[in-house]
Amino acid sequence: MVAVNRNGFTLLGKEVARSKPPRWNIIFIHGLRGHPQNTWGRGSDESPDAEREPTPKPTSRLKTLFKRDKSQLRSDRSSSGPSSPQPRPFWPDEFIPHDIPEAIVWTYGYNSEVISGLFTPNNANSVFQHGRDLAGRFEREIKNEHPVIFVAHSLGGIILKEAIRKSQVCRSRTKLIIFLGTPHRGSRAASWGVTAAKLARLAFSPNITLVESLDVDSLALDTIHEEFINIVHDFQLQIHSFQEGRPMSTIPGHIEKIVDDFSSRLGLPQAFERVETLDADHKQMVKCTGREDDRYRTIRSVIQHFIHRPPVEASSAARITNMTTSLSLEAGAPRLDTTETDRVFFCIPFMLNSRFVGRDNILSKISTTLFTNNGYNRLALVGLGGIGKSQIAIQFAFWVEQNKPKVSVFWLSALSKASFEQSCREIVTQCDLRQSSATIDNDATILVQQYLTSKASGKWVLILDNVDDAQILGRPIHSFLPKSRGGLMLFTTRSQQIASDLATSEVIRIPEMSPAEAKGYLENSLSQKDLIKDEAATEALLRTLTHLPLAITQAAAFINSNSVSIARYLDLINQADGNMVELLSSEFQDETRYPESANAVVASWLVSFNRISETDTVATRFLSFLAWIEPKGIPQSIFPEESEIELCRAIGTLLGYGFLSQRKENGIYDMHSLVHLVTQTWNSNHGENSWTLRETMSQIIMVFPSIKWENREVWRQYLPHSLRALQNAATLDDEGTRLGHWIGKSLREDRRDQEAIEVLERVLQFRNEALAEDHPDRLASQHSLASAYQDNGQVKEAISLLEKVVFIESGLLAEDHPSRLSSQHALASAYQDNGQVKEAISLLEKVVFIESGLLAEDHPSRLSSQHALALAYNDDGQVKEAISLLEKVVFIKSDLLAEDHPSRLSSQHALALAYDDDGQVKKAISLLEKVVFIKSDLLAEDHPSRLASQHALAVAYKGNGQIKEAISLLEKAVSIRSDLAEDHPSRLSSQHALAVAYQDNGQVKEAISLLEKVVLIESNLAEDNPSRLSSQHALASAYDDDGQIKKAIKLQEQVVSIRQRTLAEDHPKRLASEENLKYFHQAYRQ
Repeated sequence: MVAVNRNGFTLLGKEVARSKPPRWNIIFIHGLRGHPQNTWGRGSDESPDAEREPTPKPTSRLKTLFKRDKSQLRSDRSSSGPSSPQPRPFWPDEFIPHDIPEAIVWTYGYNSEVISGLFTPNNANSVFQHGRDLAGRFEREIKNEHPVIFVAHSLGGIILKEAIRKSQVCRSRTKLIIFLGTPHRGSRAASWGVTAAKLARLAFSPNITLVESLDVDSLALDTIHEEFINIVHDFQLQIHSFQEGRPMSTIPGHIEKIVDDFSSRLGLPQAFERVETLDADHKQMVKCTGREDDRYRTIRSVIQHFIHRPPVEASSAARITNMTTSLSLEAGAPRLDTTETDRVFFCIPFMLNSRFVGRDNILSKISTTLFTNNGYNRLALVGLGGIGKSQIAIQFAFWVEQNKPKVSVFWLSALSKASFEQSCREIVTQCDLRQSSATIDNDATILVQQYLTSKASGKWVLILDNVDDAQILGRPIHSFLPKSRGGLMLFTTRSQQIASDLATSEVIRIPEMSPAEAKGYLENSLSQKDLIKDEAATEALLRTLTHLPLAITQAAAFINSNSVSIARYLDLINQADGNMVELLSSEFQDETRYPESANAVVASWLVSFNRISETDTVATRFLSFLAWIEPKGIPQSIFPEESEIELCRAIGTLLGYGFLSQRKENGIYDMHSLVHLVTQTWNSNHGENSWTLRETMSQIIMVFPSIKWENREVWRQYLPHSLRALQNAATLDDEGTRLGHWIGKSLREDRRDQEAIEVLERVLQFRNEALAEDHPDRLASQHSLASAYQDNGQVKEAISLLEKVVFIESGLLAEDHPSRLSSQHALASAYQDNGQVKEAISLLEKVVFIESGLLAEDHPSRLSSQHALALAYNDDGQVKEAISLLEKVVFIKSDLLAEDHPSRLSSQHALALAYDDDGQVKKAISLLEKVVFIKSDLLAEDHPSRLASQHALAVAYKGNGQIKEAISLLEKAVSIRSDLAEDHPSRLSSQHALAVAYQDNGQVKEAISLLEKVVLIESNLAEDNPSRLSSQHALASAYDDDGQIKKAIKLQEQVVSIRQRTLAEDHPKRLASEENLKYFHQAYRQ
């Protein structure tokens, strides 16, 4: 047995008589806490002296570290492949020199006993230093000039990669590397730190404290990996990666692979890397029991196959023997024959995506377009980043392989110039296109173009993926495209313009996945399939992620690695926009995407944003603007002003990248909701937040129309965007309050009362702090908020604000100033709603008198005040005066306003109420049916104005004896108004009216139940409030019908007493109450 050096090189097989002259070197490198001999067979891995029984020492720490009980030993053996009672030969010395006599065999050792500093660059014991040591010793001690094959176990592979990175000599002589369980990269389930810790526990035991404080420089390790990948391509190295077939224990009770399958391979195309599994765990994969051991036979056959393969030059020469024609695309370019050949290649960098679902229609359209005789040989897939374009292309590539066996498939990545050139080098290598007159670095692109243009290439499909920059090669991509009758090209791009340039009309825009496809894709991506059973959470998550494949992949990666439920992930993503951005920004491993590509949704789209910012400044401005408004229903008229051509071009850019989509309605766009969220992040990263938000508000104010009914379609379109911009402002400034004031007025006009209050309160808060008490803007805001309060039934709050405004304006403005009159009108209206009818009439008569001398007969303000005065007259029992005034107003408005104008409908509604109170029920019904009909086409079912007219019509029906119709309408109104606050006047009014209709229909119990509830709630109103008295009057009547005479008399006496104090002797309501009370007394006496 040869004596093996613990450090440095040891020559093996010295005693073997060679049957062939040596022409190769094979060098074995062990891993962490391994040994240049024992790792590969004799003894245990941990110590060169392990074959001897150690001398027992009670205080020995080694005994503590390495002692195992029998059950643990049995467990290890049961999970580790062939067990150890059989001899374990030192096969690199005992077998390899005999079986591969043309090889000089070496084993290399280094100090792997110390863990501290192993994974940090500036440490004498680090893998980095070990790699430099290996490079130096190799250059000095391996003095023959034969090429080299390395066999490296575990961390020995990292040391080898560092040596190759540091040594030109090592790089140039290395031809094949066999990696056995080498951790090349952090994985989706285990970071570098986790993988390193598992290796350390395996070598040093799980209890050692050094494992817990292991310092791992992941960036430095990643750098080794990335540079090594480039060296593999540049020097055409061949890699064979063996993975662990069995798990083992590093922590008691926890069985796992030490280096998982993702980490133990480089992820290179098959032309460079072959991947196999050995049926053993991390330690046992380098052991064997004899020549017939499967592990030894497998590793030996890989070496023999490589050594004995035909030289590349010879095979290449044989294939081009019959070539008779050549062409040159550029001066000095290498020449290739154009004779047709039967060679078929499949050159793509990805495996088939097992998670892929659906997209059948798109795949069918691609195959039909390219493989039917319609003359089309180019097709482009265009769509949003992450929509699945590349995945569809991969699926199509494998479809071609299976269904078109005589058609080659080639794949080029256009992510960058470097990736494009790298793809060309891979094709050159796999197709053996390299010739002595060409250097692969400089001419790979030309070689591929030339080859695909020649007849020698036969029939092929070329997939150019991620063509998002038409100048990716430093010249137009068109200049590369080969011209061949047998060639078909499929492009994927985010840019509609590039798609159209490359494929003219043959462009397929990739849509979102269907709900079923998205659900299937999520299920395929989850490690715990049963999570999908939570259907509600699954559907909600997929809706939130807009069925975007990349977002679904990212969500599944988080769920898998963190063992959370779909509902928990949904909760995290919905807690705040910031959470969603953070989760969508997290990078993750995805073998179906390029290692250098941005896998996170946010990073993927930021690439597109940056591309737009480089090529289209107007589109960039539009992105900043759109970040602050609502993403859906964006009218073109709200965009910042540009020339028609610039506007068209910029919107076209955003449409082309899939960030905007156009609705069927002309000039209305939607922005993808996740893109909208990411755009805000992009704005933030560009430091443009405050400026862009202020500019957005200024832009909306500039285009916002006046709050007129004729403009309602426009301001309704603008409202969501205005609200979003205002909500984005943490604090308001002058610009924000101007916008807020307009928004509040619009919301009031649209009867979105609560929203109006929220906005107007915020505006008033700023103006109260910033402006003087008598500033017009502050007073205007108080007026607007008061009106919103009144609309929402908060009458007392409205009166409080308006009395203050009227008081200030009376000392500030002339008696006939429009603002002063408007505030007095508003206060009078609030008084009326509060039952202070006399005060309302007094104020309104004054306003009407002043306006009659100031304004034209058809002026809207004058008509509005007359309308309000008529309502007050009606409430005061002056029904004839009310009808007279309202008929005049309705007549003027019928000539002045459209049939569906709210002001005209409102006056008709009021006139119908007056007719009803005057006993002219038929007239009231006729007018109200017309109003209700128009409003049913014009307003939403729950619009307050529509409900008010239906309520009034129901009351009129009841007065006309149409009780069933009345109940039907009122039940619907009560149901809709149940969303209002319990004490909202409109809700109480409908409940009151329904109760009275129930009573008339003989449903007395239902009437009493409803009225008692109304009376209880209205007991918070003033004692003389008309609504409160009216409900008490109705309840007393219901008690009477139910035979509860004493209750009826007691309640009616309260009503009569108050109405006698507050109403004129001839007021209809006072008279009705007195008449009822008299009737109750008579009934009681009987």
